[in-house]
Order: sequence, then structure tokens, then C-alpha cells
Amino acid sequence: MMGGSRSRVDRLLLVVVTAGGVGYAPVGPGSAGSLLALLLGWGLGAWGAGPTLLAALACAALTALLAGRAEALLGRRDPPAVVLDEMAGMLLATVALPRHWAFAAAAFGCFRLLDIWKPLGIRRAQALPGGAGILADDLLAGLYTNVLLQAVSHLLAGQGRLP
Repeated sequence: MMGGSRSRVDRLLLVVVTAGGVGYAPVGPGSAGSLLALLLGWGLGAWGAGPTLLAALACAALTALLAGRAEALLGRRDPPAVVLDEMAGMLLATVALPRHWAFAAAAFGCFRLLDIWKPLGIRRAQALPGGAGILADDLLAGLYTNVLLQAVSHLLAGQGRLP
């Protein structure tokens, strides 16, 4: 479908699901969307459990509502340009983590590895139809990342070595 023939609503929908066009990055659009979520969370100070979880839920809800239509508009299942799902997963990965660059880097790296390799049922979750499949794999990758880093955080805190 040509860009000029899309309605205003469809163009707005694409702006939202591509995070303002970040999803059109020529290399690694998923990583670009994840980095944007990490930077937004850091810049807004939204690392507390409440604000970060609310941001993750908002991104997830929008993805669930809009991603199926985005697939139709972009003519592809789980189009790489749709990065709002990565943003939801990345934000979920950082909920209630210590606000430190080492945890931010670890969250980004772990989330991207899990999202790309798709172990532990993540690939199966991606096979769900429409927006559910687009979103489910990223939420699982974010949840697994968060659980792992919460364990690391508690281990370090117990040893008095939390950064």
C-alpha cells in the first residue's frame, strides 16, 4: 500500500507503533526501539516500579490494539518497523531494578539476546496471531530479563556489593 493512500488514522497508527519512526532504522530497528525505551525510562526517572510498569503496560496495550492493523498496512507478519512491543518488553525488563548504568546495560543486553534467540517458550509465544504474537515474545523476554536481574540485584545486595 502506498503511503499517500493511507488515511490520517493509519498514518498516526504507524507513527505510534514505530515509536515516531524509530522502527524505520535501517539496521536493528528492534534494538533501536529497545534503546529508546531504556533512555526514556532513564531520562524520565521512571525506574521505580510504578512509573515503569505503567509505561510498559501502556506500550503493551497500544501494541495489542494496533499491531494487527500495522501488519496489514505494512503487508507483513510481525513487521520489524513495529517497535512498540520492544519498548513494552524493555520497560518491563527494568521494573524496580537499581538505577545504575551496569543494570541498564545488563537489562538491554539480556533483553535483546532473549528477544533475538527466543528460548524458553518465547518463540512459541511469538507464533500467536496478530498483535498478541507481536507482543507476547517481547513481554516474556522482558519478564525473564527482570527476574534474572532481580536475582542478581538481591545477590549483590546480600553481599554488600550492590552498585
